[in-house]
Formats: sequence, C-alpha cells, structure tokens
Amino acid sequence: MNTSIYLHIPFCKHRCAYCDFNTYAGQEDSIPAYVNALIREIEFVGHRAGQTNIHTVFFGGGTPSLLSALQFDSILKALYSAFTVTADAEISIEANPGTISPEKLNAIRKSGINRISFGVQSANTEELRMLERIHDFFTVIEAVSTARKAGFDNLNLDLIYGLPEQTLASWQTTLHRIVDLHPEHISAYALTLEHGTPFGRWSSKGLLPLPDPDLAAEMYEYAEEFLESNGYVHYEISNWAKDINQLSANSTQPSYACRHNLQYWHSLPYLAFGAGAHGYANGYRYSNALRIKTYIERLLHPSSFTPHPFPLSPATVNQHKQTLQDDMSEYMLNNLRLTNAGVADSDFRLRFGSGLLDVYPREIDELVKNGLLEIKTSEVLETSEVYRLTKRGRLLGNQVFMRFV
Repeated sequence: MNTSIYLHIPFCKHRCAYCDFNTYAGQEDSIPAYVNALIREIEFVGHRAGQTNIHTVFFGGGTPSLLSALQFDSILKALYSAFTVTADAEISIEANPGTISPEKLNAIRKSGINRISFGVQSANTEELRMLERIHDFFTVIEAVSTARKAGFDNLNLDLIYGLPEQTLASWQTTLHRIVDLHPEHISAYALTLEHGTPFGRWSSKGLLPLPDPDLAAEMYEYAEEFLESNGYVHYEISNWAKDINQLSANSTQPSYACRHNLQYWHSLPYLAFGAGAHGYANGYRYSNALRIKTYIERLLHPSSFTPHPFPLSPATVNQHKQTLQDDMSEYMLNNLRLTNAGVADSDFRLRFGSGLLDVYPREIDELVKNGLLEIKTSEVLETSEVYRLTKRGRLLGNQVFMRFV
C-alpha cells in the first residue's frame, strides 16, 4: 500500500488574524536548526519503516516557501534516502505569492517539487488587507506567471469566502479573476472564526461582524455552478480540479485532483514530520510537539525519550491506537467529503468486513430520508451501492458527519 508524507514548516513572516494553524512569526532564525531536526526525524522514522513506498509528499505550513532551495533539496534527499519514493510521486509545496522568486522556483522545480498551492484567499484589495495578507492580486498574477515559466504545470489556488462584510459580487469577481489564471486546481473554504485567534476574539466582543451563513451558502452555490461551467470537476466538498481525461468509467477523480489530500479523504496512511504535525500509520493516530524549540530539542536528544514503535518518533507527544470503531467512523467522515466517489458499500465491506447498512442502518436511513444522502449505483461495480452527499448535504455537511462520530 502506498503511503504519503506530510512535512510541517511552521514559520511565517506574519501570522494572519484568522489562522489557527501551528505557525510562528519572527522565528526565521531557527529555520536552519529546524531543518536539521526535520531531517533527523525523517531518518529516525525511516530506519523503522521497512519497505515503505511514498507516492505523495506535501510541505505545509506556515509558509514553506520561506525555506531556501538548498534546504528543500536537503530535506528531499533525506526522504529519498529513508524511503522508496515512486518515480511519479506528487510533491507539493504551499507558498505565499509574496515569498517566491524566479530563482527559487526554478531551483525547487529542479529538486523534484512538481505542484504548488498558492494561498491567494481573495482578489479584493480590502479583503486581503482585512485578512492581513502580505500580498495583493498583482503579486498573485506575477507568482502564477513565474511558476509557469519555471515549469510548474500543476497549480492550486486557495480561496476563502464568507468573510465579514464580503458581498456576493466581490466573491464572484474573485472567482472570475482566479479562473482567468487557468489553475489546474482550486480550493475554496468558508471562513471559520476559530477560538483563540484574533478574529475569534474580535467577533466575540462584537468588534468583527459575523459572516452571514445564508450569504456564504449563496457564495458556495455560485462557486459550484461557475467553476463547473468553466471545466472544473467538483470532486470534494471544498475542491475543484480540471480533468484532461474527462473522468473515465473506472475513475471518480479528475486528473488534477490533489493526490496527497485524497490519501487523507480515503483514510489511507500518511507519515507526519515537523512541529505539530499529525500522522496516521500502522494503526496509530499521533501528533508531534507544537513549539519549534521543543521539537528541535527532542530530536537533538532522542535517547531521552522512551522508544516507540513505527511511525512514532522522539517528537511524538500524543498517540492513539485506533479501534475498529475509530477507523470506521473516520472512514465515513473522510470519504463522504468526496462528492463524486462517496462511500461505496463494496469498499467499506472489503475494508471492515461488514456492510454499511450492517453498521450504520439507522444513520443512513435518516440521512437519506432527510435528503442529505443519496444512493447511486457504482460505476465500477454495478452490484454495489454508493452513498454520496446531496447538494443540500454539502451545505449541511457537519450535520451529516456528526451522525458517524
């Protein structure tokens, strides 16, 4: 079975007010020591991995593009040394449009990175200012052009909608400008006001107007219609991709679907490296120490920590051995996000030894009756039923997911 790798790069030039990821601003001086610790963790886990084939690698953050090309090269060399990376591996990097240069993009493309996800968020100047982004849309245009010249033919552009005081017209303008850049992939996420973030605090004090949920739903429905009319396949609740093969009969995913994220959505194993990184492999869900300094110290002095089985490392601070019920529940939550594929009864039975209606008869019956789930015949196995979110179910996804928790 192919495995994926996630590497967390927690550094940012500025921490945005809405962000609740494990990121830190003003600690760029720690990047060299952090990269060395990351390589140590890769080597530590790699020695215990046995024959592990890696088919996707994802550098997330934070702002991974703050690393130098040489630092990316050294990390990738460590990965190729510790694991068997497939020849056609998808290797992605998240980047802020204002943190890249032609020289860096040329160098990281040559090192093997072949997919970029730019954090665009909006094409509106005022919205970008409110989100405290360090770029404007002209910088986005330049970044996309520079990436194309460097040889990147697989680009994702990340967007956020449902912003305070955002209008439908403003969102429509953003989508039109994004499509004009012809990315292979588009992600669009509704803003969530997370506890502990400045946005969350301001909102609780009445200093930031709450996003209108009905308007956010209109924005989502417009994105569905507009992106589909421009050749993008809506393959996951928040993700659209171009499809050069027009979805062959034995595939439910478009050509440019993010293979790394599909690993998550199919509840398949992935290894995690870096401060605060979360992984799932060998029956464990686990996470690493959050703080950069703590993470580095744990990898500098690995003998201070009790040995753990694969895939755990000295950086691991939380671990949970999955039960069958855990795995079934998470499988439902993850796979139901896939708008085309959904959950096939035959796949569920093959993986867990029981059919969907054996395990979740009441939940599925109620969701179908309430118009949140639909039943389709599998395009691959005509004898198998597939359960997918309806259009209404996509808008009320949390109400569906909570039934399987």
